[in-house]
Amino acid sequence: MAHEDWTVDRLHVALPHSASRQQLLQDVNLTPLEKLPAVLEGWAKAAEQLEAARPLIETARRTARGALPVELEARDVTADVMRDAEPRQGHGAGRGRGAA
Repeated sequence: MAHEDWTVDRLHVALPHSASRQQLLQDVNLTPLEKLPAVLEGWAKAAEQLEAARPLIETARRTARGALPVELEARDVTADVMRDAEPRQGHGAGRGRGAA
């Protein structure tokens, strides 16, 4: 989003945590008017940094939840494992009879 497109509402929506959103509203409501542009400038920069980092944040969230990136998706090998676990013809005969 272009820097000049930010509004207090858009900043509020862009912040990911309720504590950040509450701090934004507190800053807007308690800052003297002459200092308000600088305060909003700081929040706009923070929101832009979050927007730029969003792809990395989403990747980290998927990883933390156990979802693999598409290039690392596991394939189902159940059929291979089951086939390998079946007794092979001709290989099991005579086993179990060792010298005692």
